[in-house]
Amino acid sequence: GAMHLGGLSAGPCWRAARAGCGELSAWSRRYAVGRLCRPPGTTCPQQSRGLGHGPTTGGSPRLRTGVAAGLAGLAGLAAAAFGQVERAEMVRKSSGTPSTLPGKPEEDDDELARRCSCFMAPPVTDLSELRTRPEDMKTKMELLILETQAQVCQALAQVDGGARFSVDRWERKEGGGGISCVLQDGHVFEKAGVSISVVHGNLSEEAAKQMRSRGKMLKTKDGKLPFSAMGVSSVIHPKNPHAPTIHFNYRYFEIEEADGNKQWWFGGGCDLTPTYLNQEDAVHFHRTLKEACDQHGPDLYPKYKKWCDDYFFIAHRGERRGIGGIFFDDLDSPSKEEVFRFVQSCTQAIIPSYIPLVKKHCNDSFTPQEKLWQQLRRGRYVEFNLLYDRGTKFGLFTPGSRIESILMSLPLTARWEYMHSPSENSKEAEILEVLRHPRDWVH
Repeated sequence: GAMHLGGLSAGPCWRAARAGCGELSAWSRRYAVGRLCRPPGTTCPQQSRGLGHGPTTGGSPRLRTGVAAGLAGLAGLAAAAFGQVERAEMVRKSSGTPSTLPGKPEEDDDELARRCSCFMAPPVTDLSELRTRPEDMKTKMELLILETQAQVCQALAQVDGGARFSVDRWERKEGGGGISCVLQDGHVFEKAGVSISVVHGNLSEEAAKQMRSRGKMLKTKDGKLPFSAMGVSSVIHPKNPHAPTIHFNYRYFEIEEADGNKQWWFGGGCDLTPTYLNQEDAVHFHRTLKEACDQHGPDLYPKYKKWCDDYFFIAHRGERRGIGGIFFDDLDSPSKEEVFRFVQSCTQAIIPSYIPLVKKHCNDSFTPQEKLWQQLRRGRYVEFNLLYDRGTKFGLFTPGSRIESILMSLPLTARWEYMHSPSENSKEAEILEVLRHPRDWVH
């Protein structure tokens, strides 16, 4: 079931040595070992160069993204349209007290316990299993997405000043599960959802077919294709029309073929959707993402910025959903570790790219006309997510999908008016011009 979290403490999770982490849930008190949580990425301080020279792939970004988002969909993560492929049912899961494994030093257990003590709920994978494979990418990614979820939720709660997150832990009978944290009708945020999921099992034939259609060679055994997928996904809709909406999603996928060969890749991105254009905000957001990308190669930001502009395109309106950010998929080179470090850098950029913008605008005055325009722009957000986001469609058209997770990205309120058109040279017309003709914000 869901449990409610109130009064998350001020300050980043990894600085908290008291209520902020300790009160998240009763389970975490068992791990009260010098409670100090790391920000994502601090275990791997090295920076890599020359990332992103991955496989050349054909087709449009939206076509290429189909199953990665949809399969990430297996994870039930809605915002970047993580629709679930197989049936997920809500069940209560007891995490159990972690046991120290023979031959494992206690300090390693304490380190894992310290990291876990700040999560919104226990890891999806049992701690005993995580301890047996500390260097496995599935372990590293699960811990990264849980840390990202907790840190973003805490930052949002601090800004909101009175929000209550409901923490909805679900389990998938076929393997794995997820944790959805949702805040509705807060002081600052109308709706904010941050979900993680970690799932595994056999890929459906439809999913494998879609993957092959975008260039992946997959060899099945008796028609079965074992997979693991995990990711963090979020959409945050503030109340004030001068505070922008953000979406982010980072995911990892692994497939084991019949001959034992494993294919893996990462995908993700982060994008901003303001109701009104604020040049300073746009520059800040894009510059922060560019700095994260530049740590790993100078070509990444321009490449992934363009991909983002191309993907979030509402074809029937001739508009982008927002002012973009970065977007990438099928990233599997130069090495697993280097791509992981790039994804870590991206997760570390979420809070500094966005929270200052919300703090800056959450108390701005606004008119009824500005609120109306926000609701109309939210309608466009809904149109993109339901009509074009292939992951959302993949989930919605698959029997047994977890619909609440898939639709978590939708705003609490939106509006459609017949033949609405803003007047020339208005603030409303200004943002439309940018959505029709994307700009370079960092040069």
